[in-house]
Amino acid sequence: MKKFYVVRTHTGKEKKVKEILERLIVEEEKQNLFGRIIIPMKKITRWYKKKTKKGEKKEENEYQMVEEERKFYPGYIVVEMEENDEEAIKLVTSVPGVAYFLGKKNKPTPLSPEEMKMIEEIEKEKDTSVPEIPFSPGDHVRVVKGPFAGFSGTVEEVYPDRRRIRMIVTIFGRMTPIEIDFFEVEKI
Repeated sequence: MKKFYVVRTHTGKEKKVKEILERLIVEEEKQNLFGRIIIPMKKITRWYKKKTKKGEKKEENEYQMVEEERKFYPGYIVVEMEENDEEAIKLVTSVPGVAYFLGKKNKPTPLSPEEMKMIEEIEKEKDTSVPEIPFSPGDHVRVVKGPFAGFSGTVEEVYPDRRRIRMIVTIFGRMTPIEIDFFEVEKI
């Protein structure tokens, strides 16, 4: 019976370990011992200020949206394989970049059904991109651009789809709500 095991890898080498392991499984014809190999991750949409090349005119608010993959558990992969099969364990630990299985020294511990359910949920959401929200309600921020530059206040609401926040600033002694772009403020 195949179960899921957590394998510790060198951080940043998870994809390479997965590729090598998949290739070794096929080369040594051990497909019957293995199932899926999972790197738990999610897609994040981030906004970066566009870099200008030398001599190019710089626009004030030029930003670009970039999709990135962010690992939930850096340095770990999940391998589905036959329960405590010596050949499978040796094959996995022979891959460069693999440190060890989680569990006892010679007997890896399989994931519980609850843990596997959590990994399955992560896998389902892997292909949907989530926008990274740099602020949350209650954050103290300072306006760095625009007509309100120099004012500071508290974030009241965040509108990630429009890349804007509503914050409260004190103008002439009165609490005033303003709506402003993410890129015009910074956390204090």
